[in-house]
Amino acid sequence: MAITDWPLDDRPREKLLAKGPQALSDAELVAIFLRTGIKGKSAVELARDQLVRFGSLSALAGAANESFCAEPGLGPAKYAQLQAALEIARRTLREKLDAGVAMSAPGAVRDYLRLLLHARPHEVFVAVFLDAQHRVVASEELFRGTLTQTSVYPREVVKRALHFNAAAVIFAHNHPSGVAEPSRADEVLTAALKQALALVDVRVLDHFVVAGDGALSFAERGLL
Repeated sequence: MAITDWPLDDRPREKLLAKGPQALSDAELVAIFLRTGIKGKSAVELARDQLVRFGSLSALAGAANESFCAEPGLGPAKYAQLQAALEIARRTLREKLDAGVAMSAPGAVRDYLRLLLHARPHEVFVAVFLDAQHRVVASEELFRGTLTQTSVYPREVVKRALHFNAAAVIFAHNHPSGVAEPSRADEVLTAALKQALALVDVRVLDHFVVAGDGALSFAERGLL
């Protein structure tokens, strides 16, 4: 049955307008993005199939072009629309950080870093540099590694902190494995960075490990 034959209250677009986007399932949200289904499948059914195929909403959003377009009903135009939507979300969150005090909105910091890193196929190490009022000065990808590790050099991090005249910094890196639990190496690295930056009066406020749909905070875990 086509979505146009459904009761009005059950149609994803009408449901969103009446109840808000939070009332929709993942499949219904993706269906609105897809707009149309394919022969024999409504947009919701197609969306549900893709969520099963990729395993999660974040995996679907982070799929490579070739993988995304391999399925009937999807293609380069929809892939471009999806990437544009994700970039709008990233820039919106970054604007929130730029406009306010980062540590007064820890949820925005976490969401921004999660959107920035969760779909990366290799490890990436990012630093968010803050001024004395904890406002965002700059955000940079400092190091990029392999599927399982990346090399981070405290001396280079200190140089970038001094370049931005930062008073504090928040670090983040991703685990492409999907496991957010910090490794012993992550803890040792964070301690080394904290020690090196303390010599130039720069505080390490947090270190997030991004994996899957989550972002684990070192500060919340008591690891700083």
